[in-house]
Amino acid sequence: LLILKVKKAFFALVANGVRAAPLWERMLTITDFINILHRYYKSPMVTTMLLITYFLSINTELYLQETFKPLVNISPDASLFDAVHSLIKNKIHRLPVIDPISGNALYILTHKRILKFLQLFMSDMPKPAFMKQNLDALGIGTYHNIAFIHPDTPIIKALNVFVERRVSALPVVDESGKVVDIYSKFDVINLAAEKTYNNLDITVTQALQHRSQYFEGGVVKCSKLEILETIVDRIVRAEVHRLVVVNEADSIVGIISLSDILQALILTPAGGGGEQ
Repeated sequence: LLILKVKKAFFALVANGVRAAPLWERMLTITDFINILHRYYKSPMVTTMLLITYFLSINTELYLQETFKPLVNISPDASLFDAVHSLIKNKIHRLPVIDPISGNALYILTHKRILKFLQLFMSDMPKPAFMKQNLDALGIGTYHNIAFIHPDTPIIKALNVFVERRVSALPVVDESGKVVDIYSKFDVINLAAEKTYNNLDITVTQALQHRSQYFEGGVVKCSKLEILETIVDRIVRAEVHRLVVVNEADSIVGIISLSDILQALILTPAGGGGEQ
């Protein structure tokens, strides 16, 4: 029964092109898919999906024990502040809202949905002065040791970087140092949708040519001199999870994520939630 639940969740993830599938006391996510490919991919000669199916059949409990983290969830009666605090404090990307009586998952909260809600009603709320300050002044984002890849980087190497650096997206930088695209964890699920997971030796450029219109895609950039209000509007309208911060030459300077923005908008002004 355990094996069937995991296999069903895994293939539901792949078939529906979603980021996560609920699984009793945990979530099966794209990160699990990447970890399995990273661990078991050998060469284009080995049928990867057969390998994964075999792996899930014999190693389900072992894999869950190795990767198990208690399911962080929240009650429908909790505040939006509590939800943001839980997402950022626990460094998670999705927060199941669980009915305390039935134990059923009602829906899943994400940084993206919360920020979109806030942006929708921001005009009706008092706007703090820091919304008119730029990223440089606010110090929002990550600007050191940024992980990136090149257009000719093989997919398997990109997966290795995801696992080793624990990042969710990799800017694609050309030979001149210019940011030309971005390869995210969500793009990896497109390998399954396109049934191209058997050959992970293809380049990032080749993989991105098959990016579906239904998948988040394309790099959205900003400057450290742009104000936070502009940044929030851009990231919400583009429906992406992060902006790549670039300089005048279009070279990578940093990354600003939804988590960074929610931290700055909600937790930092409240005096909680950890580092800015």
